[in-house]
This record gives sequence, C-alpha cells and structure tokens, in this order.
Amino acid sequence: MIRAREIRVIDEDKKQLGIMPVPQALSIAREKGLDLVEIAPAADPPVCRIMDYGKFLYELHKKEHEAKKHQKQVLIKEIKFRPKISIHDYNFKMKHIRRFIEEGNKVKITIMIRGRERSHPEMAHQLMDRILSEVSDIAHQDGEVKMQDWASTVLIVPIKTGGKDAKIKNEQSSQKKIQNNSQQENTPQKSEQEPHSN
Repeated sequence: MIRAREIRVIDEDKKQLGIMPVPQALSIAREKGLDLVEIAPAADPPVCRIMDYGKFLYELHKKEHEAKKHQKQVLIKEIKFRPKISIHDYNFKMKHIRRFIEEGNKVKITIMIRGRERSHPEMAHQLMDRILSEVSDIAHQDGEVKMQDWASTVLIVPIKTGGKDAKIKNEQSSQKKIQNNSQQENTPQKSEQEPHSN
C-alpha cells in the first residue's frame, strides 16, 4: 500500500510522468490495465512505476533462477581405496579423482582398513602418500590425515590457478623479460627511455 500523498511516477516505457497525487497515478495505471508499484519508497517523494506486476514478479523469478543455474556448486566426492587394491582399480579411481578435481570439486579420500590390515598401518600410509603425490599438480591437502581403526581419510581441494589464462600470461611475461634482458645486454648504449623494437 502506498502511504504517501504525492509520488513521482514512471510509466511502463520508463518515461517520467512527473509528481502527482496517488489517486491520479492509480487512474492512469487502471486505464492502461496495469498496476502502480512503489519501487523507491525512501525517495522524496517516493517513486512509483506503472507496470504489469505479475509479469514483473515472473521476470524477477526467472533472473534469480538463471543466476542460481550459473553458480558453480562445489561438491565433496568420496573415493574409497583398500591397501591391497589392484593396479587396474587404482588407476580407475585415480582417473575419477583427477576428473572431480578438474571440475572444481573437493575429494575425500578414504582408505578402508579391515581385518589383518590393521596390524600393518604402514600400508595405508604408503598408499595415501602415493595418492597425494600423484595429484599434487592439481590438488593440495586440506587439513591433516584422520586416522581411525577402520580407515584413514583426507580431504583434497583444487589448487587455485588464478584463471585459465594465468599460466599463458606468466609464460609470455617471462619470455618478454628474457628477450628484453638479452636486448639490453647486446645494446648497452640504448637509452632506457627509448622503446624496444618488436
């Protein structure tokens, strides 16, 4: 409900209609089969717009839905190993870990320890070290390895690279520096203010 006596009115085409009493603005809106919506109540006088309120709510909901759709959700995926895992299974699981990390997800690595394996905890340690070493180029450990009677677990997260073009830019920057340094060595008489030739 609009409480102010006078309001600044904007029509459906975003054109200023000026300051007028609320009843007059309502009359204009009804003639067009539209609604009078207060969009800036804190302004002096408050600003109202003539619009299709139902359509406005629909568009607002649609924009919110699109925004949520494009937001990247980081998930925690769990991959389980056994100390006596076969080479085939190990490679298969490692491919999954790398894919999850490259997609931007976190991965919980769990090494299940059962029966007689509990008397040889070093097997689980060695396997965990091997896994962490193999993904060290794309992920790093988040927190300590948690040891329990039945399992060892650790969370790994993607390494932040600063954007997909960061590596290329750094390489180009390094090459330019090397090139510039070699030019300065070959032409020591050149003024520092004189631009380098490409």
